[in-house]
Amino acid sequence: MAYNSTFTPDTIAAGFHALSDPLRIKVLELLRSQELCVCDLCEHLGTTQSKLSFHLKTLKEAGLVRARQEGRWIYYSLNLPQFAVLEQYLAEFRRFSPISTIRPPCAP
Repeated sequence: MAYNSTFTPDTIAAGFHALSDPLRIKVLELLRSQELCVCDLCEHLGTTQSKLSFHLKTLKEAGLVRARQEGRWIYYSLNLPQFAVLEQYLAEFRRFSPISTIRPPCAP
């Protein structure tokens, strides 16, 4: 599979790394329906702002969330095009690598 400009090993790895933590998944689920500020995310998740900041930084670096500042608060929302990149990356495997049935073990 040839990499296009959005399919770099670093961006794909960062995206899947960001998706590998249960708290980050919960953040994404909350942002699925609306933009939220850090204080709202902390309240919904029952976590501290310092702990959440680490996870938000990981999501932001992976391009999965966007941040905008309004006054003293930072509001987060999903960056859907980056989810599409990860989805398309996985779809390429399905398209070019047919899922086969279980093969018998190789003979020695």
